[in-house]
Amino acid sequence: MSNHFTGLSLGPPLGDQRLDLCDLYAFQSPTDPARTVIILNANPNADALHPDAIYRLNIDNDGDLLTDIAISYVFSKPQNGKQMFNVFLAKGAESRSVEAVGKKIVADAEVSFGPKPNIVEAGEYKFFAGSRSDAFFFDFDGIKALFDIRGKRNFTEPHLATLGGKSPWTGVDSNTEANVFSTVIELPTSELAPKPVVHIWGRCSVRQDGKLLHVDRAGHPSVSSFFNTDDTKLEYNASEPVNDRKRWLDQFVHLMGHTGNYTREEAIAAIDKEGTLPDVMTFNPSKPAKYPNGRVFTDDVIDYRLAFLTKKECPPSGLKPHSDILKEFPFIGTPHQKKS
Repeated sequence: MSNHFTGLSLGPPLGDQRLDLCDLYAFQSPTDPARTVIILNANPNADALHPDAIYRLNIDNDGDLLTDIAISYVFSKPQNGKQMFNVFLAKGAESRSVEAVGKKIVADAEVSFGPKPNIVEAGEYKFFAGSRSDAFFFDFDGIKALFDIRGKRNFTEPHLATLGGKSPWTGVDSNTEANVFSTVIELPTSELAPKPVVHIWGRCSVRQDGKLLHVDRAGHPSVSSFFNTDDTKLEYNASEPVNDRKRWLDQFVHLMGHTGNYTREEAIAAIDKEGTLPDVMTFNPSKPAKYPNGRVFTDDVIDYRLAFLTKKECPPSGLKPHSDILKEFPFIGTPHQKKS
């Protein structure tokens, strides 16, 4: 997550950028603190999403890491530069179906590819789907300087001489003119029924040969980017949060031993403090949103993750958040115009 980069050899799911989940955000609406905004970004090319895929927000509100509310987005086949989207809302046991099930609350709304957002209201829910300015900021060249990126480990072996020595950072934000495809929902927080928290994770599934394959997931920012390998990415992306700790704890602990000289006990304590596993975003709407309580556009999630991995040995990058965030729905900025 924040996995615009998943290592140089970890490309998009099935080699298709449309299936690539980039970022997940959750925060109180700036215009009404009694409402929650959840944004799931995909496809760093910011063009149409996959017509055979389901893009889903899973919400657990009772702590069992099973879906209690599912919000599923499905998209039509693009035609003549246009694409339509539908949204389904399912609750309870029905929400655990892998299909886009439940009540259709948005029917054939138009995706926005230009600067003016098409905002769709359905009762007390508000929706948007389309191209927007990417709020994620990071120094990609600095990250490449910090980590040994050879082989299948990707961003998992720091150049130890870099830590405590010359800063790897270039001071250049690699994402200042990037767009992304955003799905944005704003709804009454009471609809989420937090007790007092909710766990949120994104899922992208695509139908191949009649079967629905789970090909990407989104929870904590930058976890997939740094903890995954070529050998594990397919299994990781298909796995469910309820199984995360049992399946992935040893791999995470092993990695943190390399990146930050953590002992096993220290690594588990750090994982438990953040709630890294299960890989879901935790949000308590009664407290200000700031990662790891939800996530807002100003959170420097790369600095956070690198401090986590290196036991605070990695210096901050010094980058500033993007300044084109909107004060009203859909909040994420107007898309950059493509240069001819």
